[in-house]
Amino acid sequence: MRVSKMFLSTLREAPSDAEIASHQLMLRAGLIRRLAAGIYSYLPLGYKVLRKVEQVVREEMDRAGALELLMSALLPSESYQASGRWEVFGPEMFRLKDRGNRDFCLGPTHEEIFTQTVKSEANSYRQFPVTLYQIQTKYRDERRPRFGVMRSREFTMKDAYSFDRDLEGLDKSYKAMYDAYCRIFDRLGLDYIVVDADSGAMGGSGSQEFMVKSDAGEGIIAYCPTCGYAANDEKAECTVTPMEKEEPKEIEKVHTPNVGTIEDLVSFLNTDASRFVKTLIYRAGDKLIAAMVRGDRDVNETKLINYLGVNEQDFELASFDEVREATNAAVGFAGPIGLKIPVICDHEVMGMSNFIVGANETDYHFINVNPKDFEPEAVIDIRTIKDGDPCPKCGAPISTTQGVEVGHIFKLGTKYTKSLECTYLDENGKAQYPIMGCYGIGINRTMAAVIEQYHDENGIKWPKEIAPYHVIVIPVNMRDEAQAQISENIYNTLKAKGVEVLIDDRNERVGVKFKDADLIGIPVKITVGKKAADGIVEYKRRDSDVLEEITIEEAIAKALEYAL
Repeated sequence: MRVSKMFLSTLREAPSDAEIASHQLMLRAGLIRRLAAGIYSYLPLGYKVLRKVEQVVREEMDRAGALELLMSALLPSESYQASGRWEVFGPEMFRLKDRGNRDFCLGPTHEEIFTQTVKSEANSYRQFPVTLYQIQTKYRDERRPRFGVMRSREFTMKDAYSFDRDLEGLDKSYKAMYDAYCRIFDRLGLDYIVVDADSGAMGGSGSQEFMVKSDAGEGIIAYCPTCGYAANDEKAECTVTPMEKEEPKEIEKVHTPNVGTIEDLVSFLNTDASRFVKTLIYRAGDKLIAAMVRGDRDVNETKLINYLGVNEQDFELASFDEVREATNAAVGFAGPIGLKIPVICDHEVMGMSNFIVGANETDYHFINVNPKDFEPEAVIDIRTIKDGDPCPKCGAPISTTQGVEVGHIFKLGTKYTKSLECTYLDENGKAQYPIMGCYGIGINRTMAAVIEQYHDENGIKWPKEIAPYHVIVIPVNMRDEAQAQISENIYNTLKAKGVEVLIDDRNERVGVKFKDADLIGIPVKITVGKKAADGIVEYKRRDSDVLEEITIEEAIAKALEYAL
């Protein structure tokens, strides 16, 4: 491909709203352009990479025995209403009506639709197990789309669904997909970790996420270097950190004027945050609840949502007015004693002695509070794990790192086959529900995650597997007939051998050509300069600082060895 003929426009500076490296470089390299918040067009170079990511995924899905099909993105409401998720998705689902006033949505995910398809097409045990997949556009009206294609409202996903006759079969299908995912992310050269995860709105008995380590990641990975335990921070179990037991003292109300945060209280009372218990008021559906954790801990809202059995969209911190209604006090002075709403207490709090809580009275706190002084509705693990906390498996210190979720696999069980009455007849003619698994990969997000791990100050450094082109030939001066002809010869030779090759035949300064080649991340650069008439060119790999002066024949041979 000739650069002069490409539909390519690079940017020297990143737009001000591009916060992370992948977003900046995808815009600067001319891979994508923004249409609206969380909505992007893929320009030719970006779409070429996207299709290569899809192809790696497709090859490994096929190798694992999955069968590809394609569902519509415009979906009727009935299946989602049958599963209960028409309401569960809440405002995240794009909804519309047709001219007959019938409800539709733009598909956020396709569990129900695949289940409906299997219900219609498979009715005998002889047709199971089966795993079906598609690579297709999904739509979710994210409250806060950000980081380019990392969290967008329109995205490409590979979603696969396995249907088995029993749990043993599900385990085999799940393992096949797990292994396929490892092969996919290995081929893409990603540094990833597999973690236990929360199943969220998908439901099911268990799930694992494939997380790519990245400072740009919104997820937190908790992992144990000693025993190998790994989970995201939504799922990671927290053990009770023992605290020294003290003899209970008499409760005392103390005046704490204008002191409503843990930081202010630590200073005002000259003590440590671990001596406090904070009480946060939440709205969960149509009721208010209180959550208690140690002062230096954070509430894990996912664990709390799972315990309460509410939708994520129906759960949020209470407003100032709601806090005052529940506590008769301003925000910052809530406590469990005398509170009339349900109190959910982290299990660590029950091992504390003589701690400090809000007094449900503005500008006052109680000191010397003990677990016997209040009655929680439940005592469970509702806190978020932190670096250095004990591993729930072996007790060694936990490490944490940021990560980007690129894949997620679930054991769904019969959640959807039962709600949609999807059955088959077993060997005895008895109706049975197929047991499902669900397996997703974010194609766009995976592409961005590769950039997060493969870039430098000059631009992208594509791995060979998904580089849009493998070699770029750069004549230093297109007006020099010898340089132009030798460049054309190298280009045509490589092209004839099946190499994906570019020739930068623009009448631009060589510095501009070098900057663009590095920015768009072409793995091999062959520069044809003044020594070309003597049969010498420059050969450089994008992932290396080594610049070699070698013969034209050697450069062609090295490029072929790399690319083919």
